[in-house]
Amino acid sequence: MTNEQSNIISTVENSFDDILHVIANAKANALRKVNEELVLMYWNVGHILSDNSKSASYGNKYIDKVADFLNDKHPELKGFTRRGLYRMKQFYETYCNSQIVSPLVTQLSWASHLVILSGCKTDDERVFYMRLAIKERYSKRELERQIDSGYYERFILSKQTLAPESSKGFNGSPFLDSYVIEFLNLPDTFSEKDFRQSLIKNMKKFVLEIGKDFSFVGEEFRVQVGAEDFYIDLLFMHRELQCLVAIELKIGKFKPEYVSKMDFYLEALDRQVKKPHENPSVGLILCASKDEEVVEYALSRTLSPLMVAEYTTKLPDKNILRKKMQELILLEDTNIK
Repeated sequence: MTNEQSNIISTVENSFDDILHVIANAKANALRKVNEELVLMYWNVGHILSDNSKSASYGNKYIDKVADFLNDKHPELKGFTRRGLYRMKQFYETYCNSQIVSPLVTQLSWASHLVILSGCKTDDERVFYMRLAIKERYSKRELERQIDSGYYERFILSKQTLAPESSKGFNGSPFLDSYVIEFLNLPDTFSEKDFRQSLIKNMKKFVLEIGKDFSFVGEEFRVQVGAEDFYIDLLFMHRELQCLVAIELKIGKFKPEYVSKMDFYLEALDRQVKKPHENPSVGLILCASKDEEVVEYALSRTLSPLMVAEYTTKLPDKNILRKKMQELILLEDTNIK
């Protein structure tokens, strides 16, 4: 076979991938369009149900009548049961007066909307999860997990102070003050090595918790300084912040000496690994517990962008998180006054 023939075959084979790409994009666009129309249909049905329930002489029994009619005359229609119709009415009435939500509703699946409606208590919480689910492209199951883990409450309670200087346009730091890693199935007593290896085995779930903009680089990432080798527990790249993120795992309570060690790692990363176009490396020290005052003292003189966060291996009590959040909001309002 001549070089010319080989090039022709290669060009033809490359066109196969182009065709597959066009097909995949068309299918994805078609599914999005179907979802948009489906959600708009439920919205419009909810609108009619809401209006007629108020004006009909039998009030909410109007929905029962609609459900009976559709079941008798059009049994082929799926989802238009009494319960389904009430959900459509709730969907419309929850968001009909919100200008913020209008451009968001069709970007989520109906299943995701139902998860948010059933799992959230306030408008702010619902909008938060809608935006988060759209940004992170959550599946229904992933969205349920985030709501169950109190991600909204933990986000509000977290200190948003870690974004690198050049990323001030980023809408809040992607780091939390506490992380929930209930998926590890670790024994009551475990080592830092067990902890790290379990996170590696469950990397997909760990990335869901820390954020899908985190791309895993490696475990026990080696940096050489002088004649010695040093190993960073976990190293990630954050796509939006465009920086390396070093994570050190500690199975006990935070200790001040952890900060100097992380400073050292960040300096090594910036000198040896960071690309010219990237922002300074960021450090996250993940501990089982911490004393806020000790953390404040330990970080007060460091110039490195780093933070200390807690982790728990069990799903938190959302009522406790909500109480803490309400106390924080009340304290902020008091300080403003």
